Amino acid sequence: MHNLQNKKVLIIGGLGFIGSNLARNCCENGANVTIYDNLDTHGGGNLSNIDDIHAKVKIGFHDILDTDRLVEAIVGQDIVFNCAASTSHPFSMREPLLDLDANSRGVINILESLRRFNKNARFVHIGTTTQLGRLHYSPADEFHPEFPLDMYSANKSVSEKYVLIYAKSYGMRNTVVRFANIYGPRASIHSPEFTFNNYFIGLALQDKAINVYGTGSQIRNAMYVDDAVHALLLAMEDNAIGETFLAVHNEHYSVSDIAEKTVQIF
Repeated sequence: MHNLQNKKVLIIGGLGFIGSNLARNCCENGANVTIYDNLDTHGGGNLSNIDDIHAKVKIGFHDILDTDRLVEAIVGQDIVFNCAASTSHPFSMREPLLDLDANSRGVINILESLRRFNKNARFVHIGTTTQLGRLHYSPADEFHPEFPLDMYSANKSVSEKYVLIYAKSYGMRNTVVRFANIYGPRASIHSPEFTFNNYFIGLALQDKAINVYGTGSQIRNAMYVDDAVHALLLAMEDNAIGETFLAVHNEHYSVSDIAEKTVQIF
């Protein structure tokens, strides 16, 4: 439990998978929650994700490239979480400029809005472990070099650096949390372009076959969404300011093991 009583919390991308679960937790802990989301189909946003808390939150249907609307949303907030992203790796290669807008330019828009109009707000930004690319050593840590293999991961990598530069240069209270393969309720389960383990769950729920390519021995880290939300709330602590954290599960599993367990459960 985190003490968010009467705190003003803005969740950018709050209609998506992680954002909607975070919004629910913040409401339960007494926060006054505002959601800012443009329902981009490549970000997984869905109004049904907040059906049970719709009356408890304020919602703005705007884009992070819309500076005027973004500033209006940011002014007066105590805590700002950036869960907004175009999350498809294949889409980022097909449409690199659109990915750049969502995952890099949009982040600068958020940072500039905070710097100019709400510099003292706590800001927590979501990164991804795919920023690392192929591992040079294992287990990886926050000091692992980054050689991203697609535009999504590259733009998430550079936007993380923006967040840290603003923290250091302007004394802003920024933190980055990188996640791997988050699964759980309110995830997009209809397309392989979103997190693979949630897609596996979607196939299993429809009694469809799960295809595993190659040997299936590729190792992946998977973490339940409630644990991801807990990590984001821990990142609000003052000793996290200006830092990047890898937030992952203790165990790793092969893709084939995840597929087999998914079939067993669902």
